Amino acid sequence: MLTYLIAAAEAPENKFGFVEAMREGGPVAWSILAVMVIMSVGSFYILFSKLFEQNKVMGQYKKGRAPFWRAAGLKDGALKFEKNSAWRQLADDAVKARDDHAKMHGAGSEASYVEDSLAHSQETINAALAGGLPFLASVGATAPFIGLLGTVIGIYRALINIGIEGSASIDKVAGPVGEALIMTAIGLLVAVPAVLAFNWLQSRNRRIAALMTDFCNDILAYIGSDGTVTPTLPPAGAAKPKTAPKPAAKPATK
Repeated sequence: MLTYLIAAAEAPENKFGFVEAMREGGPVAWSILAVMVIMSVGSFYILFSKLFEQNKVMGQYKKGRAPFWRAAGLKDGALKFEKNSAWRQLADDAVKARDDHAKMHGAGSEASYVEDSLAHSQETINAALAGGLPFLASVGATAPFIGLLGTVIGIYRALINIGIEGSASIDKVAGPVGEALIMTAIGLLVAVPAVLAFNWLQSRNRRIAALMTDFCNDILAYIGSDGTVTPTLPPAGAAKPKTAPKPAAKPATK
């Protein structure tokens, strides 16, 4: 035991760890690391907040679509959605556009006026859903270059050490080169999740936009047909068929 403690005390200190490499880089390396941390935290915050928002919008649509179309009219149907939901906004804007058109003279067809109003409303909702995604795109595009800046500075410091010492000994260049490699790795670790999150959230936003387009088209068909054309809905109170329980096994006879 004593021999082990003596050997551990005499073992050379590791000068090439992460903290040591960052200390070698000085304020520049720590500043770049701080920027990377901020970008990473911001990316994950946007990912989870937008994912929660998208799930909420889709859940509101699944929950309120059937009650909306089974209501007596658009005004009553709009009340079936939550007050601040995107679908409530579309329904309310359609009702308002229809009522406003009835008060106007020479405004063209009612369907065209309502369609323009719904298109504007849908663009507003899409813009709100896309909020934060430019930050993810910016992180994905710039994080590798910020890491590359740290890499360039680390290699430059290694070359300075070589010039001062006159030889490329490993103890003189390992610290700056290690710092350079760490900066490159951190840049990639920040950029890759941001790009993946951006593409995933974008695809989900396109799905929501398609649902809103179908919903708006159904509203236009309803208004243009004076309420006779409605989308096909499952029967009210329909439940999934239950499978019959398996018969109990008969006891084996001797």
